[in-house]
Amino acid sequence: MNNSEKGDLEPVAAERIKQITAELEKPSFNPIERIKSGFTHFKSEKYEKDPELYGKLKTGQWPKFMIVSCADSRVCTSHVLDIQPGEAFVVRAVSNIVPPYDKTKYSGTGAAVEYAGLYLKVENIVVIGHSLCGGIKALFDIPDEEATPKTDFIEDWVKLTWPARLKVKAKYPDASVAEQIWHAEQEAVNISLANLLTYPFVREALLKKTLQVKGGYYDFVKGTFKLWGLDFGLPPHLSL
Repeated sequence: MNNSEKGDLEPVAAERIKQITAELEKPSFNPIERIKSGFTHFKSEKYEKDPELYGKLKTGQWPKFMIVSCADSRVCTSHVLDIQPGEAFVVRAVSNIVPPYDKTKYSGTGAAVEYAGLYLKVENIVVIGHSLCGGIKALFDIPDEEATPKTDFIEDWVKLTWPARLKVKAKYPDASVAEQIWHAEQEAVNISLANLLTYPFVREALLKKTLQVKGGYYDFVKGTFKLWGLDFGLPPHLSL
């Protein structure tokens, strides 16, 4: 390599060294500090500024809603719907699935539905799906219903919404997979609403008209929200 070529490379090498040094000097993410700073902000900006609300919460909870939403980190219903502490009893699960009533499995979700219905006496159960749901995408990645699972939990869980996949594929056979998934994200909510009817205490409350069951869909790509009911005499679609 002649001197001219060396001269040409020196600025490039120097810039690369500068980039690497800058990367190394970046402070690493500290999860403990993130939690500490988050709580400090909450305490000073919310807890200490609303003693009436947080004082009331010390005496109990009387939420009007039970909300079933996805565990997806991009979907925080308290944030999206501006729900305050004490307003909603919230369950988060992959693909916002409510499994059918079964005492031998899915007891975590069953316990939450039972507690919300029988003890908290919530007046509304809302199941909320969302755009770009990884669980529903996983549902469409399964070759067929009898395929051997590649995961310990995920595939068996999302297959609880298999009827949503079948319905969407039959109704929109020419749609792209992405479009089918978009429809299935909403249809899967209806599967969960139907599953809620398998819980005796939910059916009883619906018959007594002390409970309403609704489906919702939050599209964080478009910034929209839809709310609907099935055949329970609820209002038609509400789009925001």
